[in-house]
Amino acid sequence: MKRPVIAIMRPEMHLDSSIELARSYGFDVVAAPMIELADHRDSNFDLFLQRMLASESLSEPPSKSDIVIFTSANGIRFTLQKLEDSARGGFVQALNRVCVVAIGSKTKKALEKHGIRVSMMPESYSSEGIAEMLNGVDCRTIEVVRSAHGDPALIGSLSGRAGVAVHETVVYKLVLPDDGRQRMMIERALAREIDIFAFTSAMTVHNFIATARSMDAEQGIVDALNGSVIAAIGPPTARALQGYGVDVAIVPERFTFRDMLGTLTGKI
Repeated sequence: MKRPVIAIMRPEMHLDSSIELARSYGFDVVAAPMIELADHRDSNFDLFLQRMLASESLSEPPSKSDIVIFTSANGIRFTLQKLEDSARGGFVQALNRVCVVAIGSKTKKALEKHGIRVSMMPESYSSEGIAEMLNGVDCRTIEVVRSAHGDPALIGSLSGRAGVAVHETVVYKLVLPDDGRQRMMIERALAREIDIFAFTSAMTVHNFIATARSMDAEQGIVDALNGSVIAAIGPPTARALQGYGVDVAIVPERFTFRDMLGTLTGKI
């Protein structure tokens, strides 16, 4: 029996492990990174550090209603790599004096690996899940640490609360790689050689379509996608696909790559 072919478009750093995992679930794989991570330091970063380190120096810890949100494991990685070695210990101590929110289990593990205690994690691993979890929590200051392409709905939801100061700092950005594998994936999709497309971020969707557009094949790729099974890791990714006229068949209950594969298994 022919194994279904799944397209995986995760960043290079996650690609090999994702291919191995997909094969363990019974899929053949076509893989090409459609996003790559690049360091970014915006004008808010130094102010974020100042607020955190000022809190760390207080004789009494601030209220636990002061919250720092990390929306990815990469958020803490790119934050720490901006700091001098001598400053990292104080920054970790500062985080351990406030309420740290991790968007999901992977982010939680990354934080704990650096000695950072996670106080809260939503049941739904998403921006919507964070906003719902924090609804009604007595907050004074909320810090959001994330990529340049985070869901704007999170900031909008948190900022709509009276008396709460919300600060966002962007610590990395997502760019489109161009090493030939991207165009090869589009060509195989147009040839209808791929059964399933696993989209793991809205930016992956936009870059995939942009690659097809650069090949004068945007409508052809939308038709190919609509002739396949489309999986989106969460609602923002699904909305991005729908914005291009692509029908989404699968959104896992828990927004992880493993859960996406598990949801796909048995439905193909």
